[in-house]
Amino acid sequence: MPLEAVLRGIDAAFEKWRAKPVRTRTQKINSLAFCAQAVAVEAQAMAENAPRPRKVIAPPFSLEAVKEFLARNAEILRKAGQADLAASLHSLDIAALYADLEQLEQRLTAIEEKMIARLRAAASDETLFEARRALDVELRPYRGKMTADQLARLEKQFLERKLLEAAGLPRLSLFYL
Repeated sequence: MPLEAVLRGIDAAFEKWRAKPVRTRTQKINSLAFCAQAVAVEAQAMAENAPRPRKVIAPPFSLEAVKEFLARNAEILRKAGQADLAASLHSLDIAALYADLEQLEQRLTAIEEKMIARLRAAASDETLFEARRALDVELRPYRGKMTADQLARLEKQFLERKLLEAAGLPRLSLFYL
């Protein structure tokens, strides 16, 4: 059985379970056996090359809200001396990218990563040291409970946040809209 059919079936079973009113959900999903019928249906559909119907989900915010968010952030970047990054935001075809918010988010992430790289390169050793020391103090109680990968990601996010706050620059991700 193809892995894609299994994953689709599990998704379908969970969607069906979530669609039920809470008061009628008598059982929790605690095994893959609950999903067996949905997985079988998806495997049969894949075997017959039947197209899977996709739900069309409306964007969580309006096109105007996205335009305002990006214009506001471009102005902040311009005032902070990051005119080329502001121009990058202005050059985005928001109307076209609004149809594919994932691609818009990827473009915003690329611009934000460039901005953070500049901030990191411009930061003094003392600033970076102080940020790491503050992180160590805050994480001390949790270090034993986290993996090295989790700690590395958290350190990166913390340092980026501190650099952006110190420079007065915004996050560009749509998650901050």
